[in-house]
Amino acid sequence: MTPSKQTPDADTDVGVADLTYSEASTELDAIIEELEAGVIDVDRLVERLQRATAIVDDLDRRLRRTRMQVEELVPRLESVGRSEDEEVDLEIVEVDIVEPDGLF
Repeated sequence: MTPSKQTPDADTDVGVADLTYSEASTELDAIIEELEAGVIDVDRLVERLQRATAIVDDLDRRLRRTRMQVEELVPRLESVGRSEDEEVDLEIVEVDIVEPDGLF
């Protein structure tokens, strides 16, 4: 008989890259709450810190990639607005990528 998993959640079974940004951010918030509340069992402390670090690294990578894509796409959209065939008044507003509190 194999021992059952003692973790209360299956978060660590899912690769960080498989999570949506929102799911990863929510999981990170939960880990931070666990740390702040002091409810993490000492045997899981390093595991949870490693998971939190992996999430932060992944979220940072996603934010950087998204920012680069936005910076590439906005000028293309602006050029559509300047098309001679159509007079489209396309006002591009500076895009602020929302970063979870305390991450960066």
